[in-house]
Amino acid sequence: MTMQELVLLGIKASILGTVFSFGLQAKVTDVLGLARQPSLLLRSFASLFVVMPAAALLIVGSFNLPPSTSIVLLALAISPIPPLLPKKIGKAGGTANYGLGLMVLTGIVSVLLVPLLLSLVGRVLDRPLAMSSFALAKVMLTMIVAPLALGMLIHARFPEIAARMAKPVLMVSTVVLLLGAAVLIAAMVPRMRTLIGNGTLWGIVTFIAVGLLSGHVLGGPVEEERSVLALSSASRHPAIALAIAQANFPQQKYLAATIVLYLLVATLIVLPYVRWRRSVANR
Repeated sequence: MTMQELVLLGIKASILGTVFSFGLQAKVTDVLGLARQPSLLLRSFASLFVVMPAAALLIVGSFNLPPSTSIVLLALAISPIPPLLPKKIGKAGGTANYGLGLMVLTGIVSVLLVPLLLSLVGRVLDRPLAMSSFALAKVMLTMIVAPLALGMLIHARFPEIAARMAKPVLMVSTVVLLLGAAVLIAAMVPRMRTLIGNGTLWGIVTFIAVGLLSGHVLGGPVEEERSVLALSSASRHPAIALAIAQANFPQQKYLAATIVLYLLVATLIVLPYVRWRRSVANR
């Protein structure tokens, strides 16, 4: 096993641990509460699966972007929200119930919607694109549904044990994730440097800004829900986006570097928004 494969394995394990820790603190009613709010659910899906793909297509058509950047933005636009999002939601003053429910329901719906959106994007690009529903379902099951369900089961059967486990599991997972991310970023720096100045940075910034604005507007009148949907729209699932991009364009060299650059830029742009929303929630 190479060093890169070992780092990626550690990052995946940390993500599993993080989602598991969310489950240790959640109830079934927390996760499924969004299903009982059809208006909010429809607005959420509109931001995630209509506005963001449309925005990506407009950005790709408007900016003179390298092929790898265009591919990554389109792949990000149709990828579901990432499993680490509830951590940001809590810091922004959003509601964990809505965040967890949106993460799970989006993951389930994505199994059907992502292949359809991929087909539509392929028609616009005049090139057939594909990712099997089975491959997508496998990622969503292993990275989100299974660890979350296991944590919720332990919470339901052994609440005291779950309460004691949640914080240490999250802490260890966070440390492993940060170490793995630091190594991965260091390895990608040479390639990321070539992406700065060729339009990639502005394309990524515009994509993230549209996500924050779309989610904030469509989140509705409840401030906490606005914060959740804004972060959910701007933050996409990097692993699925990379899988889509590499499966359809294996010859492109800068896909992984563009994904890592997106994650860095998203962190920097989202941080002021998170602080602002936290100040609003604390008023």
